[in-house]
Amino acid sequence: MLKFRLRSEQEIYQRLKRKEFEEDIIRDTLGFLKNKGFIDDTVFTKSWIQSRLKKPLGLRRIKQELKLKGIDKEIVDLQINEIKESYCEQDLVFRLAESRLSKLKSVDPAAARRRVYAYLIRRGFSPEIVIDCLSQLKDQS
Repeated sequence: MLKFRLRSEQEIYQRLKRKEFEEDIIRDTLGFLKNKGFIDDTVFTKSWIQSRLKKPLGLRRIKQELKLKGIDKEIVDLQINEIKESYCEQDLVFRLAESRLSKLKSVDPAAARRRVYAYLIRRGFSPEIVIDCLSQLKDQS
């Protein structure tokens, strides 16, 4: 399981639970894996954030995914704050919105903006930033 990608402690716990291992065995296994450095939620979180930013996804969606993977809120917040220093969501949203709008030239402009807005929100970008970028693009045209 660890051969293909890093896993969170919670993911491994759930997999072992599904395979009907006893609670003692699961705890011992997780302890062994943590002691040997095979699982580390901080390293997993860093890796997950980097891979998801390449998609590109917004920080809100990434936080939600990490929460579902059982990562502690403190670890997620710490890693997200580190990423925010070098990550400009506004520029990324602007480029994505511009690209999507150019593909929807044949569609009614208001409908195209709604579609792009929905697309960017589904990808986890901040609604305020999305609205701001779309209004900037509207003013440019």
